[in-house]
Amino acid sequence: MMDLATALRWTTERYPHRRAVGGSAPMSYAVWNARTERYAHALHELGATEGSRAIFMLQGGEPLATLHLAAQKARVVSLPLSTRVSPEELAYCIGDCDPALIAVDEHTHDLVVGALEMVAEPPPLVWAGHRDHAPAGIPSIARAAERASNTVVPVKPGIDDISVMLYTSGTTGKPKGVPRTHSAEHYAALAHLVQTGHGPGEATLGVMPLFHTMGLRTLLASVLSAGTWVPQARFDADEALELILAEQVSALYLVPTMYWTLMQGDRLGEAPSVRNLAYAGASMTPTLARRLVEAVEPARFVNHYGSTEIYTFTVGPENSSKPGCAGRAGLFSRIRLVDPDPGASPDQIVADGERGQVIASLDSPEAFAGYWNRPDADAKAIRDGWYFTNDLAVADEDGDLWVSGRVDDMINSGGENLYPEEIEHALAGCPDLEEVIVASTPHDKWGQAVTAFIVGRLEDSAETTLSKVEQFAREGSGLPSLKRPKRYVVVDQIPKSAVGKILRRRLTEGEFETLADTEEGAPA
Repeated sequence: MMDLATALRWTTERYPHRRAVGGSAPMSYAVWNARTERYAHALHELGATEGSRAIFMLQGGEPLATLHLAAQKARVVSLPLSTRVSPEELAYCIGDCDPALIAVDEHTHDLVVGALEMVAEPPPLVWAGHRDHAPAGIPSIARAAERASNTVVPVKPGIDDISVMLYTSGTTGKPKGVPRTHSAEHYAALAHLVQTGHGPGEATLGVMPLFHTMGLRTLLASVLSAGTWVPQARFDADEALELILAEQVSALYLVPTMYWTLMQGDRLGEAPSVRNLAYAGASMTPTLARRLVEAVEPARFVNHYGSTEIYTFTVGPENSSKPGCAGRAGLFSRIRLVDPDPGASPDQIVADGERGQVIASLDSPEAFAGYWNRPDADAKAIRDGWYFTNDLAVADEDGDLWVSGRVDDMINSGGENLYPEEIEHALAGCPDLEEVIVASTPHDKWGQAVTAFIVGRLEDSAETTLSKVEQFAREGSGLPSLKRPKRYVVVDQIPKSAVGKILRRRLTEGEFETLADTEEGAPA
């Protein structure tokens, strides 16, 4: 197993003139490799010494990818952070990881400056944005790179060195740092290539942010396969389709909400180059999966189920015939379904056909070794060499996994345990809605009420949407009365994270604007 710096250099030796970066500012592997060497020198010059950590607060695209790869060569831990964090969250992360520097651009400068006011010993800023927008007094990493020689950086990271640290799950408390080694990142990229059928030299759309494991996997898999990584700093459906057509993108790895947006007007079917589809980060409704199959006719359509901590849990390679199925353990993975009780042991395996919590072996070479400075989080999530995902799933008669939500999202209504995703999939077949998410809300009689939060069609009023969806739930969803929502709420949008993941907890906690509501006395 090799480190990521060596991986990029060896790919460059094999294919120096192959297109490495696509889009409006393309680069060959020889050019990109040399660029990352100079930026690695620059990181050292600006104070990020070997073994230190550097926060990269950039909007995305090639500048962020170059810094991430340069950090691998400089033996510096890369910390790409979400540009949508609050100043308070950012201040916490800065204090938690003690970075040698923070790289900013024109999109993040003010956010970072505000966060640094809350940090006792703020690290220095370096400029990584457009030269014309550089504030006075902040050193430019591009200028430092220009002063650097074209020689190979005279350090070599080890496979057990930390490559990257991602912060995750700030919705239920403080963000948790997930350190990942060069070896774990390399194995994860190899697994991605095999599991999604990503072939040598393929072009892929680099729109998933690099502060998310999916974005890193798309980038690193492209490097290992000597493919073309086509950057898009921020998702825009029209621009994405233009890039897919212009660059002959053949492999897509996106969250379901992005696919949903690309499918408006079925325009994705106009891109004949696309042949491999993969998704992760959230469940995909069978309705959307069928639409993608009809429009694209993919050669391979994969549901990847995993996490930041362990890249792969399971892979569902038959998403065309079993839409939404999470499949079986991945190439380097081992999983079990155990009792959902928070104190369950790895040996409390549920019976065949019974719903249980998914746990994954930390013996996987794709796995992390524990959270950064968070023994409390380790104690909750790690037990006897297994990682407890907090996800619920059931295995079908073929042994394939069907994920049915989070342990914390399970709704106990009138003494019955109900699972939001199962209800969502049934309601998603209604032609009179654009999006539906199911969560619990308090109820005097039932304790928790199954509540459907709906985004309606633009041409329908909120009251019309409410009436049509209620009728579909009764007559067309196939849901028994026990599982049908007790309450329907029409909202203007479903809350999502920066990478499009549904923030169900916000709905449960009442953080939504009501357009129409079946609950008597609720605001409309």
